[in-house]
Amino acid sequence: MGYLEFIEAASLGLCSLATFLWMAIGSLSRTTGSEIMAQRVIAAICLTSAALLFSLHYSGGEIWGSKKIARPFAVIAAMMALASVMNIKGTDVQGEANPHSIMKSQDEE
Repeated sequence: MGYLEFIEAASLGLCSLATFLWMAIGSLSRTTGSEIMAQRVIAAICLTSAALLFSLHYSGGEIWGSKKIARPFAVIAAMMALASVMNIKGTDVQGEANPHSIMKSQDEE
């Protein structure tokens, strides 16, 4: 296995692992501490994958037969890393009313 094949396999494997962890975030987020740790792990995996994808692109490698797809995938992986650490449990990110809090306030009235 050559250098480029290893980078391709590693980057695709890390992207797959990050996607699986992203889908399992509900199970991983039983406590605030575990959620923060899971988000940081996902971000680290995405950033590592982005670095590998950028190096694959600039080394002349290809993914799925295309030499131009590695760089956009690297940018997407970097954006997913940023997105994975944005929402912490208990922090109101959007500023919108929560339907549960609306129903609770209506019940209290």
